[in-house]
Amino acid sequence: MELAARKQKILSAIVESFIRTGEPVGSKSLINEAELDVSSATVRNEMADLTNKGFLVQPHTSAGRVPTEQAYRYYVDNIMKVTPVSQSGREYIETTLYRSADSPESILQGASDLISQLTDLASVATTPDGEESRVHRISFVQTGSHTAMAVVIASNGIIKTKLFRCEFLITPEILEVFDKALNKTFSGVKLSSINQPFIQTAAARFGELSLFMPGVLMAIMDGAKSAREISVCHSGYTRLMFAPDIDFLTARGVIEFLNNEHDLASMLENLPIDTSVSIGYENSRTELAQSSVVSTRYAVDGKPSGVLAVVGPVRMDYDRVISILESVADTVGTLIGELTDIDFY
Repeated sequence: MELAARKQKILSAIVESFIRTGEPVGSKSLINEAELDVSSATVRNEMADLTNKGFLVQPHTSAGRVPTEQAYRYYVDNIMKVTPVSQSGREYIETTLYRSADSPESILQGASDLISQLTDLASVATTPDGEESRVHRISFVQTGSHTAMAVVIASNGIIKTKLFRCEFLITPEILEVFDKALNKTFSGVKLSSINQPFIQTAAARFGELSLFMPGVLMAIMDGAKSAREISVCHSGYTRLMFAPDIDFLTARGVIEFLNNEHDLASMLENLPIDTSVSIGYENSRTELAQSSVVSTRYAVDGKPSGVLAVVGPVRMDYDRVISILESVADTVGTLIGELTDIDFY
C-alpha cells in the first residue's frame, strides 16, 4: 500500500517519536515534530485514516496514537534512511574487535558483545559455514607420553582440536611422521568429505603405518566434523528481561529459544543474505512473535558467510541497529578474511 507524501511524513514522525519516547503521539505535538503547515484538524483526519488503514492504534480514548507492526514494516521499507556509523564510531569498532582477533570464534564473540553493548539488546553471531571449507593444515601438539592433540585448521579460519591416545610412546619424531603423511593426504580436502569411508581409504593407503594411526585418524575426522558445524556466539540475553516492551514471560520464552543453539542456528542460516528486518509475527518462530530480528551477513573474501543479528522489542531504533550491524559486519569479515590468509605451515 502506497501512502501519500503527507501521510508518510506523519507516519514517520509518529514512529520515530514512539521509538524514542514509548509514549502515544497526539496531533498537537505531531505538528511541531513533523513541521507540518496544516491545522490540527487536518492532522487528526490523517491520523484517523492511518488508523483505519491499520498503521496506527489508539490505546485509550483520550490518548494519542501508537504505530502497529504494519507501520514499522512500512517505515523500514519505504521511509527510513540508514545513517552510516561515523568515522570515529567505525574506528572504535575496529579497535575493539582487533583486540579479540585470534580466531573466528573469538572475533565473533567479541562482535556479539560489542553489538549488545552498543544497542542494549540481545545479539547473536554464527561462525562461517564450513560445508564448502577445506583442510588448510593439520598440526600436532604433544600433551603427554601417550597423548597428543590433533589441530585441524580449516580454510575458513576455524580451528578445532581433538585429543587422541596411543598405546605406544609418542615422540617428536613420530609426530613429525604423522604431520608429513597426514597433511599430504588431507590438505585441500573438503571438510564434508572426511567421513568414515574416507578415513578407511586413507588408512589403506598408509599400509603398515596405519597400525599406529587409528586414534589419530578418528581425531582428525571428529575435528573436521566440528569445524564444519555452525556455532553460535551470543551476548546480552538478560537485557531482554529489562526491555520496556517485553513482559517477563515473553522474555523468558525468547531467551529459552535463543539458548537452543541448534534451532537458533537453523533460523539464522535461513535468513536473507542481505540486511533484513523481521517484525513480530513475520518471524518464523512463535517465541519471537512480539520481537524483532535485525540481521546481516559478514562476507569473507567477498563471499557471504555467517550471520550477525540483534533480537529485541518491536519498538527499537532500526536505523541505529542496522548501521551498527553493518559496520561491525564489515570489520568482522575483514578480520576473519585476514585469518584465512595466514600461512599456518
